[in-house]
Amino acid sequence: MPVISMFFGIIITMNADDHVPPHIHARYQGHEASFTFDGNLLKGDLPRKQRKLVEAWVLLHAEELEADWELAFNLEHPFRIDPLR
Repeated sequence: MPVISMFFGIIITMNADDHVPPHIHARYQGHEASFTFDGNLLKGDLPRKQRKLVEAWVLLHAEELEADWELAFNLEHPFRIDPLR
């Protein structure tokens, strides 16, 4: 899965070959969770602080995530998206 962003030790990846709805995967110190582009947790778990950071990042970048999903779905490499700062 291509890495599309990293911030505060959190790695964000996307795999359009994966199931729908469109979503990202977030990994942090052995934890992993999937989030829809409206910030809802699909499955998995992250520590509370990191979950809130990912939810905020997803909401800030929802349009870019949709564009990246379309690229990945068409077997193109998604673009990197700016991290939280």
